Amino acid sequence: MKKIETKKAPGAIGPYSQGMIVGDFVFTSGQIPLLPDGSFLDGNIKEQTHQVCKNLKAVLEEADSSLTKVIKTTVFLSDMSYFAEFNEVYAEYFSHKPGRSTVAVKSLPKDSKVEIECIAKL
Repeated sequence: MKKIETKKAPGAIGPYSQGMIVGDFVFTSGQIPLLPDGSFLDGNIKEQTHQVCKNLKAVLEEADSSLTKVIKTTVFLSDMSYFAEFNEVYAEYFSHKPGRSTVAVKSLPKDSKVEIECIAKL
């Protein structure tokens, strides 16, 4: 196992890493719309989704992977009414349509509207 650390994505805000490499796979921690400096992007669902995807991209690239190698995502939305707008942005980053689960949750860290984690191939 190898821990992933990059300054191009926000650092962990708890006792976890940005991601782990295990064998031929990368497992990212959930990303919320934090900027690389750790400040929160308090925008609409589209703005937050863009930032989350940028964070995932940075973590994956640090691991010598990419968004195009993502095989599964798990998406957490604070409200399913965001689903259509979220999908518009998500499709820009994941045009190869990896497997995905999307669930609504009561709340997310920092009152984020969206959180995404993924599994990718190296």
